[in-house]
Amino acid sequence: MAQNDLCYFGMEEVKNDKTCKGFADRLTLGITRVLENLPGVLDVWFVEKPPAEKRCLLSWEQKNNCALPEDLRDFYLTTDGFMLSWNTKLGNEVVPVGCMMISSVAQLRPLIQSNVYSIPNTPTLADLNFDDDLEELDGPEKPHFDSCCRIFELDPCNGNGKVCLVYKNCTSGLMVQQCEVWFLDRSLFWHYLTPSFTAYYRLMITHLGLPEWQYNFTPYGPSPQAKQWAALYQPLTFHGDSHSDTAGEPLLNKLDPAKAFCGKAKPPTPKKKQAAQVPVSGVSTAKAQGVSGRHSMTKQ
Repeated sequence: MAQNDLCYFGMEEVKNDKTCKGFADRLTLGITRVLENLPGVLDVWFVEKPPAEKRCLLSWEQKNNCALPEDLRDFYLTTDGFMLSWNTKLGNEVVPVGCMMISSVAQLRPLIQSNVYSIPNTPTLADLNFDDDLEELDGPEKPHFDSCCRIFELDPCNGNGKVCLVYKNCTSGLMVQQCEVWFLDRSLFWHYLTPSFTAYYRLMITHLGLPEWQYNFTPYGPSPQAKQWAALYQPLTFHGDSHSDTAGEPLLNKLDPAKAFCGKAKPPTPKKKQAAQVPVSGVSTAKAQGVSGRHSMTKQ
């Protein structure tokens, strides 16, 4: 990779550092400066790419019979793809953590099955389609691995799944216009992300490209390790659990001893009363006479 194609923040030998930073700030909505100010974050790398040519966009649309949405077209006319990564330091070891990526026009390929599985009678992606009655009634219709959907890989997610640009209700020979952004997890289940590329781009920037951040939009969530990274570097948008109570607070595993152990709780010990009481008339008179008698005998 040529030196002028790579912007590495924090190194003096990079050429046109101010120009590069200004472009990165505009393109990343200022998230590069946020990352640089986070504790422990280092090596914020931004790959500056030239804009895509209009003829490449037209060629892609004609080849795939899909019209690129206006916001994605404008994005490619600004930069042909996107790549930003950052590391952190644990002890003396540098650990890669964040990665934000958008495929270039040439890498925006259909999600198709490998030729390895082209043997007759072997399962295909279309065999993974579930019946319509198993789909959620309140959510958008999920994509299918058949000719009714055209699916393109937008981000490989470092092997943790795939973010895809999905065109639905496709007809052979006709160009389709509308598309959505979906996440395909490693178990090949679909999860809806956003209705447009712009909304997904902002979502990606907001999550800082943290590991498995797309799994926040699944019923099972990211792994415990990914949650730790999110709790460390994403205080504004991270919540330990997407489920919350009626007050809007996240549900935490709080232990209230007064409620949990109410069956074995000891009753409060009553306070000791003072001995000074009003004496009963008969008994007290007799006791007083006895005491006075003993005192008189002692004196004699």
